[in-house]
Formats: sequence, structure tokens, C-alpha cells
Amino acid sequence: METHTLERIYQARDYLRSKLPLQPRVALILGSGLGSLAEHIANPTIVDYRDIPHWPVSTVPGHSGRLIVGELEGQVVMAMQGRAHYYEGYTMAQVTFPIRVMQSLGISTLIVTNAAGAVNPTFEPGDVMLITDHINLIGMAGLNPLRGPNLDEFGERFPDMSQAYDRELMTYCRAAAVEANLTLREGVYICLAGPSFETPADLRFLRLIGADAVGMSTVPEVTVARHGKMRVLGLSGISNKANLDGNTITTHEEVLQAGKVLVPKLTTLIRGVLKRLPA
Repeated sequence: METHTLERIYQARDYLRSKLPLQPRVALILGSGLGSLAEHIANPTIVDYRDIPHWPVSTVPGHSGRLIVGELEGQVVMAMQGRAHYYEGYTMAQVTFPIRVMQSLGISTLIVTNAAGAVNPTFEPGDVMLITDHINLIGMAGLNPLRGPNLDEFGERFPDMSQAYDRELMTYCRAAAVEANLTLREGVYICLAGPSFETPADLRFLRLIGADAVGMSTVPEVTVARHGKMRVLGLSGISNKANLDGNTITTHEEVLQAGKVLVPKLTTLIRGVLKRLPA
């Protein structure tokens, strides 16, 4: 079992401090096919994941593997173009390592995005879903990123998860959607281990237990973020329709293609949230 160590976290933190001219206060994690959202960041400083000590490098198409720090809507932001996943062979500690580094840098707000499959049959590809709650299915099965010695420097042993997603940030997001005349779905995200897509029986089960969208990320990051008292906003870009009857085939190429439709919507929503945050 691999767990976080303060030494590794601080090594990555100190490396980034030496490279970054600005102090970010908001972090963005950009999921599959969504990395181009970072192109809107002004005066960017770009750091390759491979250069950051102990930082996990994504091996999945649609995840560029770069950290971009700059200004967006008056806020200094740090954007991750792509993330590491458990299914790539990383431990949960490695998957969530960037969150610990963000916390040690003093970043207090996390906006996390993902490409997700619809479980709710009313959702369509190209929809954006505001995550109001999540189901930590793989965490319930034992793969919780907080397993192991507690890092008291960041948070308590048994963190409350009753409000994993910040209610004020959700209000900002809803207001941004109304302002831009965008349809914003809302629902519960469920995280599976992957990398195989779900069977129709899987999806019917997930719908039965209350999920609206399904993916292979986000929940471990949010769990560690809340342990460290970060405020979290979660957005899922719906990349494919619920295959409840087994009549359609889901592919990663479909997910990346949907990103082209989703990026403008997510950009509008995130910019709308950022401009509503106190300067």
C-alpha cells in the first residue's frame, strides 16, 4: 500500500513555487477531451507533469499532462490538463497526489470536471451536469484515498462528506448558466474503477441506486480535497447516452468528440463562477 508522505508533497510544492510567478487560489482539473479550456488562461506559465517530483503522468489520449498557471476572470488559477486514473495502474494515493500539493500551495477552491456517461435516460450527449453529490462506489469497496495513516497537517481522521460539493459555488454555477442561457442538468455522479465501460446491467443497477452520470475519476480527488477543507465545484460533461438496453457501443473516441461540444459550455460556466468569486 502506498500512501502520501509529507516529504514528497513538499518536494513537489517547492518545485512548483520555484517555477510559478503567481500564487494560485483556484485549481481546475480538466477531464478527458476538456483540456483546451486552459487555452483561455492569460499570461500562462506551463509546467510539464514529468518535471514535477512524484507527480503522476496520464497515459490516456485526451489528457495532455501539463499544469498551466495564469489569470482567468480576475483569478489566479492552476489548471491541470488531464489527470491520472486508478485504472492506469496508479494507487489512489498517486491519483490524488496533485490535490495534496495544491493544498500545500494554499489553494482553497477546486473546480473539477470530467467526461461522464449518462445513466439518467433523459440526459443527452453534450449536456453539462452540475454534480450535487456523488456515490463513492470504489471507496466503499475499500479503495478510499484516505486509507492509511492520517495526515493531520491537512485534516481530521474521519472527515464529513455530507456537503462534498460547495453550495455557494453551485449557486454561482446556476447563475452563470441562467446568464448565458445554458441548460444545466443536475445530478449524482458515481465513480467506477474502469477502464471497461459499463454493461447495460451495470447501468440499470447504477440508476437504481441513484446515479445520474458515471465515470472513472473525480470522487477520489474530491474526497481528498474535502479532507483538506477545500471548497469543491464539480461539473460532468455528458459524452454518451445511457446504454440501458445494450443497443449502442461506447468508445473513447466518442468521449473525446463530445469534448469539442462541451468545452465552450464548460468554459462559459467556469468563467461565470470565477467572476463571482471574491477578488
